[in-house]
Amino acid sequence: MTSVRSAAGVALPPIRLAVERARQEALRRELDGCQLLAGIWCHGFTVAQLRSIRASLPSTARLLVAKNSDLAAAVEGTRWESLRPCARGMNAWLFVRSDEIPPALRPYRDFQKEWRLQLNDFTGAVYEGRLYGPDDFAQLEAMPTRVQSYQYLLGCLQMPAVSVLAALRARQEAMTQAEKPPAEEAAPAPAPEK
Repeated sequence: MTSVRSAAGVALPPIRLAVERARQEALRRELDGCQLLAGIWCHGFTVAQLRSIRASLPSTARLLVAKNSDLAAAVEGTRWESLRPCARGMNAWLFVRSDEIPPALRPYRDFQKEWRLQLNDFTGAVYEGRLYGPDDFAQLEAMPTRVQSYQYLLGCLQMPAVSVLAALRARQEAMTQAEKPPAEEAAPAPAPEK
């Protein structure tokens, strides 16, 4: 007869394995449609602080605390695999699902300033298949938003049209000036009486 302890010991590894696979699958689902994945060193954060960060994030961003081994297994063989070296220590992972990268990163920077947590910085990020280290985040934060990019493109498209219209208007004015008969000389105005 087997003891309860030995029977439970046999059943636990498959259960643990199933739980681990479920966590990895949840992370893979988060990665679907993701534009940026960033790691944040969160050593010493309280639950209230994490809730504060989550509340300030835009709807297109999500902050998760996950085991590094689960994240490393989830990104294996994907375009996010270059982030594996950053999966060390205590990390929270920021999943951004839109092209609006600076508005997604700004709430954490504001949180850092508010709580004076300069050491708790980004550990790394992958955007468009490229790994950004902690020193490269200035590039990500300075990127134009989609609206700013559209404004720039529309401005570039509008400038040639404005130039053509100005040239056509100048030509039309020159043609109308050429068609007008010369204006008669005006008679001199009478001198004011003294």
